Amino acid sequence: MKVRELAVPGALEFTPDAHEDHRGSFLELLRREWWTEATGRELSVAQVNCTVNRRNVVRGVHFTRLAGQAKFVCCLGGALVDVIADLREGSPAFGTHDSVLLDTETFRVVFLPEGVGHGVASLTENASAFYLCSATYDPDNEFGVHPLDPELGVDWRAMLGGAEPILSARDSGAPSLAEVRRQGLLTRYEECEAYYRATGVVAGSGRRTGPGEER
Repeated sequence: MKVRELAVPGALEFTPDAHEDHRGSFLELLRREWWTEATGRELSVAQVNCTVNRRNVVRGVHFTRLAGQAKFVCCLGGALVDVIADLREGSPAFGTHDSVLLDTETFRVVFLPEGVGHGVASLTENASAFYLCSATYDPDNEFGVHPLDPELGVDWRAMLGGAEPILSARDSGAPSLAEVRRQGLLTRYEECEAYYRATGVVAGSGRRTGPGEER
């Protein structure tokens, strides 16, 4: 298993090792010790979600405040681009984003800590995203930023080969990042960091790489 920290601090990419033979392949997508070593936090799963998406569908950009949902996301059919946006006020990477291709060739898994924005773009028909969530869904603690907001700078159309993103009514009516900030809906980065430490096995026990590095 290779672990890489993304450009959004605290967001991680896990790439499992494939064991192949004449029957096909076997992969361990997640182990408790890998997760604990990478984050220093307990592995807690309270809800499992799955979305099956038409080609060119974009879901997001969604986020929760504290205490909200941390997520593991992988693709179990087709291919998706997972977009992670740093929406934590005061973060050194605030307003920036990173992306990871999730497919059934690599079976990468993305970890998203609480307070981070998240969206997916479906590159194929019936692209299936599989989510492990640390908390159950709370509609009063679920927010969104318009995915096409220029301030986010996410080029969804380029990801989709020039196609127009297919959005839900909720996402197409979501506010801009500037409006979300004006409403005071974003969580401070230092509050998120304190929450991550408070929910850790031992404060500071996680061993993480720098952005873009692997171990």
